[in-house]
Amino acid sequence: MPTLYLMYPMRPHLLTTLAWLFAATTTAQTDATDIVRKADEHARGTTSQAEMTMTVVRPTWQREMSMKTWSEGNDNALVLITAPAKEKGIVYLKRGKEVWNWIPSVERTIKMPPSMMSQSWMGTDFTNDDLVKESRMSEDFDGTIVGRPETEGEWVVELIPKPTAAVVWGKVVARVSKDLLPTRVEYYDEKGTLARTMLFEEVGDLGGRVVPRSMVLKPADKPDEYTRVRYLELDFDSPIPDGTFTLQALKR
Repeated sequence: MPTLYLMYPMRPHLLTTLAWLFAATTTAQTDATDIVRKADEHARGTTSQAEMTMTVVRPTWQREMSMKTWSEGNDNALVLITAPAKEKGIVYLKRGKEVWNWIPSVERTIKMPPSMMSQSWMGTDFTNDDLVKESRMSEDFDGTIVGRPETEGEWVVELIPKPTAAVVWGKVVARVSKDLLPTRVEYYDEKGTLARTMLFEEVGDLGGRVVPRSMVLKPADKPDEYTRVRYLELDFDSPIPDGTFTLQALKR
């Protein structure tokens, strides 16, 4: 899901990754790890560009942001906040493993330290690490098919991080409908406790692919709170102007 596969949650890549993952399970000789690798390769494309809204819902209030995003491969991503007026013009840039934030109100570029990566991104249920996660499912997780439509009513894959993987989750469980579209992803901490759930809704055409247009992230310990991402436009593999992923571009 622009990857904002930003972690898997916000990038458009995730929207197609899970569908491809389960479509490949019909090949008996293909193991789950190979399926996930193919999912990564299929869903990322060379570039992606998107317009989206993000709504944060709390028991006593809610707010909405609009943004544009650009991504190139697995190394470069840019997020521009376009509304509301208070946050308009804020930019996040990812290049490799480094992240910068441009704040127009003070005309300052800030390089984000590792200590900030686990903090909330813009007051949402996503973290800064979600925004720029560079891990790939095929590289960081070992997958096992644990449920099929004939027994579970949908495909279920369990993903366990490899010992050397720099990921915060102890386990990820992905669920996909019989029509091979993602329906739900559950994230568990290292103790095996459910930490949060991603729900996929509003299936339709997006960027020439039939995918969920909306994703809802819910923290397990706060049932009345959630953040919804809704894609308005999505384009894959179109050229992105040179210089987009530079510090100079942040100020533009």
